[in-house]
Amino acid sequence: MIITKTPYRISFFGGGSDYPQWYNKYNGLVLSTTIDKHIYISCRFLPSFFKHKYRIVWSKIENVKKINQIKHKAVRGLLNHYKIKNGLEIHYDGDLPARSGMGSSSTFTVGLTKALLEIKKHKLSSLNIAKKAIDFEQNIMGEAVGSQDQIAASLGGFNKISFKKNNKFTVSKIKKTKRVKKLENNLILIYSGIQRTAQYIASSYIQKLTRSKKKYIEKIVKFVDDGFDIINGGDLDDFGRLLHESWLLKKKLSSNITNKKINNLYNYAIENGALGGKLLGAGGGGFLLMYMKKKYRKKFFNNNKNIVNVPLKFSDKGSEVIFKNFEK
Repeated sequence: MIITKTPYRISFFGGGSDYPQWYNKYNGLVLSTTIDKHIYISCRFLPSFFKHKYRIVWSKIENVKKINQIKHKAVRGLLNHYKIKNGLEIHYDGDLPARSGMGSSSTFTVGLTKALLEIKKHKLSSLNIAKKAIDFEQNIMGEAVGSQDQIAASLGGFNKISFKKNNKFTVSKIKKTKRVKKLENNLILIYSGIQRTAQYIASSYIQKLTRSKKKYIEKIVKFVDDGFDIINGGDLDDFGRLLHESWLLKKKLSSNITNKKINNLYNYAIENGALGGKLLGAGGGGFLLMYMKKKYRKKFFNNNKNIVNVPLKFSDKGSEVIFKNFEK
């Protein structure tokens, strides 16, 4: 058996500029960090005496004889892509719900890619695993996804990621200083209860990024350096205010990014002491990240017992193998 552990991420600024449709024309920039919530994927070879050759356990349980009978698209695609001939049992467990804006689809792809490469005895760097995952999702599966989630999940940590033309990117690590720790302490993660498919939301505006929505992305990209400067020496409360400005711009990308329930929850947080925030991921639902100091939180949560608060801490590690004992 082999088990991989791959972190979810939160993206602060620059979302939208990590789509190849944008950065292959104008370059892109994002600021994000991984957190202490993970996807776990276990794989083990199946003995031949089972009636099925592949067993996939996720929100469904699939027992099939052929790869192309697997309903989970990413599993089916990756097993075909890496030409896995041996029977496998694959289990997926996540600390957070799927389709919630935490980059779970790319996190899953990275985790399973790492596991299958271990099976194939291919030793690749975290950077190259990120590249493999990006290529798989965008080019092989043809999905409308960006490129930041795969990099965050593979490398881990607090990063400023620069995207260049010709699908190039570089990663600048941000050390976990006292100021970064203070920023971490000023953030709360709220679950909206709405699950959505990121591809659907992204496809509603992705083709407009370089046309009618260009001016919004340009401003959102500028916030990356502004946020980076605040972390390094500015008033950290300005980071929260910057999140608010970025959220107002993001909502202009598509009418599908937000809805009445999300707006009410966001406004309620602002009215109760939050300085700003944003909906994570492509939009439409999932998790709301808010900058709110601790002195406001007790009243905020006590006044609304239905709000689901998920405690978070930043993490430094990317996708890793946490158990390996592979015998056919």
